[in-house]
Parts: sequence; C-alpha cells; structure tokens
Amino acid sequence: MSKINRVPGYMQSKGNRNRGPIGDREIRYKCSMQNTILDVLRARPGWQEVSGDGDWDFYWCDREWLHANYDTMFLQEHQKILHFRNHYELTRKNLMVKNLKRLRKQTEREMGKKEAESFDFFPTTYELPSEYHIFVEEFKKNPGIIWIMKPAAKSQGRGIFLFRKLKDITDWKKGEYQPLTDPNREVPETYVVQRYIEDPYLIGGRKFDIRVYVLVVSYNPLKVWLYRSGFARFSNSRFSLDSIEDAYVHLTNVAVQKTAPDYDPDKGCKWATQQLRQYLTAKHSADAARKVFQGIDNIIIKSLQSVQKIIINDKHCFEMYGYDVLLDANLKPWLIEINASPSLTASGKDDYDLKYGVLNDVLNVLDLENRLTGKEKRVGGFDLIWDDGPVLADDGSMECSVNGTSTTANSFLGCHCERKKQLREIYTAAQALKKTAVS
Repeated sequence: MSKINRVPGYMQSKGNRNRGPIGDREIRYKCSMQNTILDVLRARPGWQEVSGDGDWDFYWCDREWLHANYDTMFLQEHQKILHFRNHYELTRKNLMVKNLKRLRKQTEREMGKKEAESFDFFPTTYELPSEYHIFVEEFKKNPGIIWIMKPAAKSQGRGIFLFRKLKDITDWKKGEYQPLTDPNREVPETYVVQRYIEDPYLIGGRKFDIRVYVLVVSYNPLKVWLYRSGFARFSNSRFSLDSIEDAYVHLTNVAVQKTAPDYDPDKGCKWATQQLRQYLTAKHSADAARKVFQGIDNIIIKSLQSVQKIIINDKHCFEMYGYDVLLDANLKPWLIEINASPSLTASGKDDYDLKYGVLNDVLNVLDLENRLTGKEKRVGGFDLIWDDGPVLADDGSMECSVNGTSTTANSFLGCHCERKKQLREIYTAAQALKKTAVS
C-alpha cells in the first residue's frame, strides 16, 4: 500500500509553519482521549494543551482521525503523532495471522524448518468467510475439539464465541451464500476462527492472559522498547470446558469480567506482572520463569518483523501496542492478539498508577524535550530490546530482581522497576555528558 504524497502546508496552521524546532519553548499537545493519557499530558512540566485546529507538537490521536487525515498532512521535523498509517496490518486479527504465516513460510524456505519453529506461537487460524472451506476440512480432521470465533476488527471481547459443531456457526454463515444480486444481501463480517487452547495454565483454577506494553518508535530500522510492568487478567469464574458458552470462564477481558454478578471492583481480576513472575519462579523455577518471558520476547520481535516491510514507516509516528499473551499448561506462551489502542482507562488505583507510569515513560522515550543522549538502553520502565538487531544488557548493571542474575538480552519483563530513581539518574548523566560535550 503506497502513501499519497503529502502537500506541504495542507491541514496545518500558519502558526506551525512558523514555529520551527521546539528548543526551549513550551511543547503544545492535542489529545483525543479523556482518560489517563490526558492526566499525564496535563501534568507534564512545560506542556501546553491546544484545541481545535491549533498548532501542535505532539498529538495523541485516535485511529479514525489518523486514517481520515494522515495522507493529506504535512508534518514539521519535530512533530510526533500516535499510530503508523497502516498499523492494522498487525492489529487486525486476520491480517496479523496472515503476515505471521507469510514470514514463517519465508523463514522455512530460507533458513529451514528448525528456525521456522520459532513462529509456533499462534493457534491454527483461518479467516472467514474467505477460508471457510479450508477450515471445514481441518475441522473434520479433528472432531470434537473446541474452536473460537472472533470478529477481525473488534476488541474487548465483543462478538466472540466458542463452538464444537459446525451448525453452531450456521447463522453467521448464511450471509455468505446469498445471491450477489439480492438487494437485501448482508455480507458477513470478517472473522477469524482459531483452535481454542483447551489446556490453559491456571492459577487458583482460573484462566488468565498477560497484557504486555510495547513501544515501537521506528520500523525502518526496527526499534522496540518493552515495558517491565504489565498485568495478568484473570477470569472471574473457575475454568471448565463443560460450559463453553460462559464468557466469564473463557474470556479474560476486563470489559467482560466486570459485568459478572459477583465481580468485586475493589479487588478486580488482575495481578502485576512482577507478582506473576514471582509466582512462576516459586512454583516452578527461576529458569522456567525465564523461559516463559523469553518466549514472550520472541513473540514480540517475530510479530513486528512480520510487518516491518509493510508498515508505512514515518519518523513522526510511534505506536504503543498492548500485546495479549496466554500460557498453556506447559508454560508455553501463545499470542492471542495485539491492540493498537490498549485501554487507558484505569480499573483501580494500582491500574491507574501502572498506566500513568507507562504513558509518562512513552513521553520520556520520545524525548520531545531533548533531555536524553539517544544512547540509553533504559528509560524509566522501558527497556530497549531491539535496535536494528537484539540489544544486549550491560554486564551486571540491570539484574532481574527475581533470580538475582543478569541476562544477555536487555529484556526484564516482570522484573523490579524503580522507574523514578532510574529517570533521575539518566537525566543527571545525560545533562553532565552534554555539558562536557559543549565545553
């Protein structure tokens, strides 16, 4: 997909054309959200909110606005905006799987089956209605297993259901075969159908998935930051395959779980990722926990590489993804979906503190204030895990608090994070380095 050439000055205020680089002046921002990100932006020293068509340096926009305006915008050197133009190549469920399958085939062709096995982290998946007949053939080979249907472009658990029999999707399928000449024909919505993971890893008898925050500041070259903190989202009811119609058993989305009759809003259904890592370490071993989180690292990098040559790279754009990962009974991580707009609305104080820190550190990494050197491997809670290649940790300088030993990869998901102390240290070091360079 090629991008339309931008027309200089179009959709841009006169003020922006004359303002030039940020330098020491205030940073002007726009925000289309009314939740935690707006709190973060308003509390940012030296940042000023603008409204309407006012000129801006930073825009936390929604996807709809970007799709409607990106191709006709002219952005100044210093401007930053949320979302890459065609982020949906990774965040629509059907396109995500399509791109992963393509890179897996390419890897097998060029590097062999052994290397292609590193892509074995997403369930058997088909797009409906386009691959309906292929799916039916696979379905008949494995009678009795459970499949899960998901709308390709919806979130928060909407439209998802489980089934064991083909007749259970009859109502959905009807629209596929209506005559094209029928004026009342309804084209069925695009879905993906996946083999359901019937043996999830359970804690307290409950299913959960892991929300991981990933910041991509460039696709060419690929530059990826991973946030140390996240959370595990638990189902409200104990897991069972006897009632596949019960969303409170099988779907971990907070939007679904909070509607459960016995949901406790004070406790919620979340664990911090640090708590999960400690649990896995205590119950299994530090090595077992390390392998789990290494597997998540692999999922992140492979999925981003699958769209690296497709995403329209733009130095003005960045993306904060919310990855959802499920563990099975063998502690193998599975990619469930990737969100381009992970929820920023907090479900409680701890959740608010987490999201506030994530968003603040997104701004710290982007560094519109020009306070960093650009060589940092950690900024607050974010660790740089890929910079046109794997990033190695400094020897012994960033040890994981769970097992007390350093690793070679600069990845510490679920490890202790003293983000405020770390920020003070890097800003002090960066300031000293810049003064030395000037003198």
